[in-house]
Amino acid sequence: MSARTGEGSNNSALAGALLRDVTQAMGAPAQTKTGALDRHANAHDASHFLLIPQAVAVPASAAEVANLMQVSAARGLPLTLRSGGTSLSGQAVSGGLLVDVRKNFRSIEVLDGGARVRVQPGVTVRDLNARLLRYGRKFGPDPASEAACTIGGVVANNSSGMACGITNNAYRTLESLTLVLPSGTVIDTGAADASARLRSLEPELFRGLGELAQRVRSNPQSRAIVEHQFAMKNTMGYGLNSLLDFDDPVDILAHLVVGSEGTLGFVAEAVFRTVPRLAHATSGLLIFRDLEAANAALPALVDSGAATVELMDALSLKVGQGLSQVPGVVRDLRVDAHAALLVEYQGGTVEELAGLNAKAVALAGTLGLDKGPEFTADATTRAELWHLRKGLYTSVAGARPQGTTALLEDVVVPVPVLGRTCVALGTLFEKYNYQNSVIFGHAKDGNIHFMLTDKFASKNELDRYEAFTEDMVDVVLGEGGSLKAEHGTGRVMAPFVRRQYGDELYEVMRSIKALFDPAGMLNPGVLLDDDPIAHLRHIKSAPPAVDPEVDRCVSCGYCEPVCPSKNLTLTPRQRIVTLRDMETARRDGNKALADALAADYDYAGVDTCAVDGMCQTACPVDINTGTMVKRLRAEAAGPIENGVWGAAAKHWDAVTQGAGLALGVAAKVPAGVVLPVNRLGRKLLGEDTLPLYSLELPTGGAARRRPAPAGEAAAVYFPACVNVMFGPAEAGSAGVQASFEQLCAAADVQLLVPEGISEACCGTPWSSKGMSAGLAQMHQRTLSLLRQATRDGELAIICDASSCTEGLLHAIESEALAPGQKPLWVVDAVEFTAERLLPLLGEGWAKLDSLALHPTCSSVRMGLNSSLTKVAAAVAESVQVPENWGCCGFAGDRGMLHPELTESATAAQAADVAVMGANAHASCNRTCELGMSRATGEDYRHVLEILADAMKTPSA
Repeated sequence: MSARTGEGSNNSALAGALLRDVTQAMGAPAQTKTGALDRHANAHDASHFLLIPQAVAVPASAAEVANLMQVSAARGLPLTLRSGGTSLSGQAVSGGLLVDVRKNFRSIEVLDGGARVRVQPGVTVRDLNARLLRYGRKFGPDPASEAACTIGGVVANNSSGMACGITNNAYRTLESLTLVLPSGTVIDTGAADASARLRSLEPELFRGLGELAQRVRSNPQSRAIVEHQFAMKNTMGYGLNSLLDFDDPVDILAHLVVGSEGTLGFVAEAVFRTVPRLAHATSGLLIFRDLEAANAALPALVDSGAATVELMDALSLKVGQGLSQVPGVVRDLRVDAHAALLVEYQGGTVEELAGLNAKAVALAGTLGLDKGPEFTADATTRAELWHLRKGLYTSVAGARPQGTTALLEDVVVPVPVLGRTCVALGTLFEKYNYQNSVIFGHAKDGNIHFMLTDKFASKNELDRYEAFTEDMVDVVLGEGGSLKAEHGTGRVMAPFVRRQYGDELYEVMRSIKALFDPAGMLNPGVLLDDDPIAHLRHIKSAPPAVDPEVDRCVSCGYCEPVCPSKNLTLTPRQRIVTLRDMETARRDGNKALADALAADYDYAGVDTCAVDGMCQTACPVDINTGTMVKRLRAEAAGPIENGVWGAAAKHWDAVTQGAGLALGVAAKVPAGVVLPVNRLGRKLLGEDTLPLYSLELPTGGAARRRPAPAGEAAAVYFPACVNVMFGPAEAGSAGVQASFEQLCAAADVQLLVPEGISEACCGTPWSSKGMSAGLAQMHQRTLSLLRQATRDGELAIICDASSCTEGLLHAIESEALAPGQKPLWVVDAVEFTAERLLPLLGEGWAKLDSLALHPTCSSVRMGLNSSLTKVAAAVAESVQVPENWGCCGFAGDRGMLHPELTESATAAQAADVAVMGANAHASCNRTCELGMSRATGEDYRHVLEILADAMKTPSA
């Protein structure tokens, strides 16, 4: 391994007196993590750099961050703040102390009816906008990574995005912030006495900022450079425009911190002015014959008032054709040298949008398009277009050759020279033989991204990258541009800050750093670095292959916010990167590291994964980490476990009836007798083998068997076996099977429950545990039964538990069809009720006032939530989905094997439910209902049960 990459200097864990000082800076020892798995899991961000921290700290308050900063400065321990980990320039990796400021900093306070908002650094942009939606407002910056990037990173990088430009970015919309300085001083710049407090507590900083402002203002050349650089998107170096824009040192301080990449202090919270959310939009993908033609159209599009104009080159379009959600205009295109502009117009009213749409179509017709313009306001089509654009980097990076690393650059030039710059970059790609280098970005702002793929390991590879970078810097600066527009300087461009600004302004920046952080321990090597080859150090090695499902992962982190285990153990990204690091350690002969990682991986990486597939819904390259975890479980399963589950597949009726009977017996025995025996059994057999009994669990349910219908069946009904094991929530309740049958009877719809249903199952219990032999056996039996019942695919199959509906879909996908044979098709009972039964049932029943609704991970994955909401609306006047909704983590029996998973996954959602005061609580899957009942103390029932009960009470 080349020493030039810096990867040969993996740090050992923090120990001794320094570890003691870090630990004592926070409230509990568990907040300091030094295990190999914790350090490697948190080491990776979305960039192409890698450093392994000596420890990971998880502070609970701003005061604890201040304590850590004081330890860092006093002991010479480098400290890096990390929130979302979606940054691309290396500013969130550390070889010292990595401080997690996401987990415990997620507060949002809406102010002035949504006109302003106070927010902490761990909140994602998507969650913030979800809170502001009801007020008709949104956050100004709109980065493509909004699902995963957090406010901390948005402030640290002065993030912008596709529409906000330099008008509504973090710098322009910031009102005030609460800053923790490296000295431990805390300043709320919005307080009435902020200026006096800064002068009193930090006199050198106060005086120095005023002097630096005067130094820049009095130098005409410096002033001209700053004004030019910040008239466009620019995140290169410190935000020197603050020295011109503000007079009071406290205001200068607040705005210098924006874009400072964690090198000046910790933003504990910030207050922003929000912007109006224009409710209507029309989008169109304009196809041009080549990049030059697309860039030639930019002035007219910008002048037309387009909110966004996003550029995609030919390779971008080719990669887009392989996505799971492909817009028709891209799917059907024969890509040659084409380029496209994704253009969107936004309006406040339908009438305004209609005018904009007509104007857009007329203008597009004059631009010499290679294909006719198609603008649409349809939400589904627009979502596909933006899915293409927002997932472009990760999709392109995911398609890179195996064994290479993806490196994304981010530059800006004045819009009139963008076309010429793109051509020059293309020439450099050819000169240095960088193949498949994609160009895309925010054309309206002259801001483009391009990607290089290589191993970046050998001397030749690094020499080539170094020479390319030198030429690229000359091209961009020669056009009057900036080497970083919105991704931050980071480590990748730190050596070139002096070249962009000149010696004088570079010295101003060095003075700023010295004023804030005299010890130089806050994120050293980021933003400013005098080493001319610093950007060639600490580059990640190309990841080894570990599993075909996850090998295309680029560590973007988009999966992390939706993962139910994110606050307990590992996220999908972390499961993947630690497995890669384990394999790398084995290949390198580092057995000690491989063993240390493996020691904790079984619980953190495998046992506490819900395998719910929610990560796939957020992943731009369609990775389901649960598939990898199922494989790991299959490899770990011994002959005894396989034998037990194989026997269960042969005698499933007895298993389900036995489980239900056991719960019924347990309910009648005093808890003081049941619980100690159960806990002893878990201790002896293993916590991942024997479920934990808890008092809120119901008794068993009724058998699924039913007599054949008297008339012609409209569909085949496949009642889920989980309802046999776990009966209804309320004593005397009919349960979902009987309730659904009541609804069908009321609508005069007859159902056929297959003969032999008691021995059938969708296969999910075997699939989730990696029991492939038992799964194959159960699939064969169930598919054979359904073939016969549906008359070889003529009738639809209806299932009444969303996870089982999804399980049946997977079972059907595994079936090898004979020539001409129809595939079986499955409909969830909720969808069948929404589309088929509700129109027949009418609305003659009394509705509840309010209903708390819990969609499931399967309902999300299957696109079932609109039907779920429709049925819920037939039950209650007000239907509320908690703002912090997520997968409950119960995951079949996972919530009983590891109840801590469900407790962690539901904590925020349960708090939302507690303040709702809803009349009833509903979901569409029995085990999810159990998980939410445990989390909230409320009885969650299937929405169809509640509907059937509601129909018994006529409306007044």
